[in-house]
Amino acid sequence: MSLSRKDQRDKRHIRLRKKISGTAEIPRMAVFTSEKHLYVQFIDDVKGKTLASTSTIQKDVKDESAAGNMAGATVVGRIAAEKAKAVGIEKVVFDRGGFSYQGRVQAIADAAREAGLKF
Repeated sequence: MSLSRKDQRDKRHIRLRKKISGTAEIPRMAVFTSEKHLYVQFIDDVKGKTLASTSTIQKDVKDESAAGNMAGATVVGRIAAEKAKAVGIEKVVFDRGGFSYQGRVQAIADAAREAGLKF
């Protein structure tokens, strides 16, 4: 029996997570996309804590009329980088969450880089 698309993504994510981990100094920037929304978290894997997060569900992102599309991905990436810098995060490890590095995932990464995050 073949695996569903979600199961395939989960297997890729597990395989990627074996190689990458975040610390307090260089947290993991985890990206998740659903059909309607986009989510970004900055995670310290040593302590198991989320340091900062943003998504298209939050009011400050909704105010810029961003949905789960490419324009929304750019807004989420920029606001995520601003929140990370406010907490003192300058450098991150990018975790694409098993998703292909294209489309909305790439737009989030590019916007975060333009806003000043290094990865």
